[in-house]
Amino acid sequence: MGERKIGVAMDFSASSKKALRWAADNLLRKGDILVLLHIQHRGRDEAKHVLWSHSGSPLIPLEELKDAAIRQRYDIPEDAEVFDMLDTVAREKELSVVLKLYWGDPREKVCEAVGELGLESLVMGSRGLGQIQRILLGSVTNYVLSNASCPVTVVKAK
Repeated sequence: MGERKIGVAMDFSASSKKALRWAADNLLRKGDILVLLHIQHRGRDEAKHVLWSHSGSPLIPLEELKDAAIRQRYDIPEDAEVFDMLDTVAREKELSVVLKLYWGDPREKVCEAVGELGLESLVMGSRGLGQIQRILLGSVTNYVLSNASCPVTVVKAK
């Protein structure tokens, strides 16, 4: 059994943290590569990241993510809960953790990332929008479920 690339869509919300916990408890195994996908909306310091605006950032290893200067360079939130969880799962399951940052529409960028990175599975949280809110606002989860080229597991917020 070779290494698998498992993605988790991470926006640092409660639902994405729950998805990360679910993946750690139920899906990840020794030797896997955990790829966190973090998408930022366009416009926020876009000129600063013009080099990677289409392809996304380089893969950022967990060890580098622990560095405050690296997190600041890429506008990655300081979230001790997430980084502690990543440290624990990397150590206990003996797997690699990397983050890939994209800029743009989360629906499209998550689906592009699945193909570009060759993810075997994707886990994402659901904000728990009601039916009317999903229709009016659109749902990243619904879009990814319909368009991703790999199996997608949705972890409900509640």
